Amino acid sequence: MKTKENSSIRASALHTTFAVAFISLLAALLTAAAALAGNPSQPAPSWSPTDSMGTARVSHTATLLPSGQLLVTGGVDDTPVVVSSAELYDPVTGTWTATSSMGFVREAHTATLLSSGQVLVAAGYGTAPLTSAELYDPATGTWTPTGSLAHARFGFTATLLPNGQVLVAGGNDSVSGFHEINTAELYDPATGTWTETSSLAHARQSHTATLLRNGQVLVTGGYNGTSLSSAELYDPRTGGWAATGSMGTSRNLPTATLLRNGQVLVAGGFSYSSGFLHSAELYDPLTGTWAATGSMTTARASHTATLLPSRKVLVTGGRFQNFTDTPSAELYDLESGTWKVTGAMQIARQDHTATLLPSVGVLVTGGQNPGEGSSNQILSEAELYSQP
Repeated sequence: MKTKENSSIRASALHTTFAVAFISLLAALLTAAAALAGNPSQPAPSWSPTDSMGTARVSHTATLLPSGQLLVTGGVDDTPVVVSSAELYDPVTGTWTATSSMGFVREAHTATLLSSGQVLVAAGYGTAPLTSAELYDPATGTWTPTGSLAHARFGFTATLLPNGQVLVAGGNDSVSGFHEINTAELYDPATGTWTETSSLAHARQSHTATLLRNGQVLVTGGYNGTSLSSAELYDPRTGGWAATGSMGTSRNLPTATLLRNGQVLVAGGFSYSSGFLHSAELYDPLTGTWAATGSMTTARASHTATLLPSRKVLVTGGRFQNFTDTPSAELYDLESGTWKVTGAMQIARQDHTATLLPSVGVLVTGGQNPGEGSSNQILSEAELYSQP
């Protein structure tokens, strides 16, 4: 009997051990499955509305200040007229407050944060293409005029160089239509003056400009009677431009993002031969060449691209098929070279701004949502994208 009892006890112990092991394995599998599907205790990336701007705006600028506040300037309102007003977003309170207005009404201008903490606003379009420039001082909330550009321009790019100067390049100087220019100028904050530098090889507007890790500036694509595939490099040491490899696809109104590995991701845009584009390409500064990467789910132009702390790139909104707007958003993963759809914005929009606010998320402001077959609608609404 004793042997039989011992055998029963051992069998019971083995059964219990097996059950515990099985339950532990099942728990581990369920945990792994939850991790793959997304942990429900950590919310998925999402969009949430925040306070609306005091003025509806499109073709405006948004600049993150050292204080953590966001400065928005100019643009076209819902009247629609070009405005000079500016306002500040406080991520702590989630509210907007008016600040001093610029000296000029302007849209399609640029705003560059200088090493001094001031913001340089340059050129753009008022009642005509502008040469004027002005400085915003966050400490006083006021604007002061600074030196004027040699060439009126809008739809151009402005890039802060490692030496503290600002390079502006290309754009349009026509009152009534398209007249792309190839001139480039340098702003010196120390003197408050502009100096002409070498001209681009190709006149262009609605292009991109990206500061590379080696200090050079990569200019890509744009429009000059048709969409362009060409790219060129500006070297601040020589003040000259040099051709580099052309993109595989011509692109007008794409985005360009400097990735953590030093490459540049150019995504979407519009091609006069292919229409709105899903495709994306990577520029390698070491070889001066482009390589195709994964295509977006949604073709788009006039969208935004923001590098996240996760090293992924968030693309939002834009204009797509039938010239309507999309609320969709996607994430680019450099490691896999693929795009993944993430939560859609609450409002479809194009020509908006998107700014990474540290510890808060990505703030999208304004833009335009005409709606297919309807009159233009300029937006005052803002929304925040947050990741767990």
